Amino acid sequence: MRLNQNILLLGKKVVLVPYTPEHVPRYHEWMKSEELRRLTASEPLTLEQEYVMQRSWQEDADKCTFIVLDAEKWQAQLGTSEESCMAGDVNLFLTDLGDPTLGEIEVMIAEPSCRGQGLGTEAVLMMMSYGGDAQTDDE
Repeated sequence: MRLNQNILLLGKKVVLVPYTPEHVPRYHEWMKSEELRRLTASEPLTLEQEYVMQRSWQEDADKCTFIVLDAEKWQAQLGTSEESCMAGDVNLFLTDLGDPTLGEIEVMIAEPSCRGQGLGTEAVLMMMSYGGDAQTDDE
């Protein structure tokens, strides 16, 4: 979704950034995990297919995707790459384009070392707030 292409959301535990081509290699590595594919109902993709998927998600009007960064790692050192701070992703799917107040949020904390720390909870709450604010801005 182009709506969030220039948005960075800063929380206490996470930073949400738009899903860009820079993130695809790390995301692709995560999705090699059979467990993550099973839990997310995902099919295995080649790296090139993953780039195509990222582009399509950026263009789709009914999806909004942010990469979840570990805020502590991201803020620890200037110049740290986003890819090295990636923890997972959070997605908002608009289930009825006629009613943008209806949607579904999904979160995946793919990086095992980032699990069990509340990053997913904060990411979902931030996405709910962002989705609500975006709806209010459109009215």
